[in-house]
Amino acid sequence: MNIGDLLDRNAIALRVSAAKKRQALAVIAEIAARSFGLEAGDLLDALAEREAAGSTGVGHGVAAPHARLEGLDRMRGVFVRLEHPVEFDAVDDQPVDLMFALFAPKAANTEHLRALARVSRLLRQPQMREQLRQARTADAIHALLVQEADAARPSAA
Repeated sequence: MNIGDLLDRNAIALRVSAAKKRQALAVIAEIAARSFGLEAGDLLDALAEREAAGSTGVGHGVAAPHARLEGLDRMRGVFVRLEHPVEFDAVDDQPVDLMFALFAPKAANTEHLRALARVSRLLRQPQMREQLRQARTADAIHALLVQEADAARPSAA
């Protein structure tokens, strides 16, 4: 599975304003609700439940919130860039401004974990984070994520 399969252009938002972690998660839930045809409240509850188990702030200003949901037929993603970083209880105690949220069907197992690992590896790259922070449009963000993820995939011999 590649990032392009997970992330539609209409599920990318730049210049998002949020003062707190919960507000940032609520924005993700709203975008996901519009994109996936699900209820924003259910999405936010699922994200908040996962965060209660431990922060998904992975460091360097990045968070990878995720949840499993009823009513979802495949893995989906939402990317948000915040205007101002928010406290997220990240592993390095740094506030977060880049968020790539993953949503999986309730029955998903290893596919969900592989996608999460792929996103985390991608966002650990300093150059990628900088490019994502500088990108001006959702199309530019989408192209960066898809191009880099495809380049990192091992080729079949």
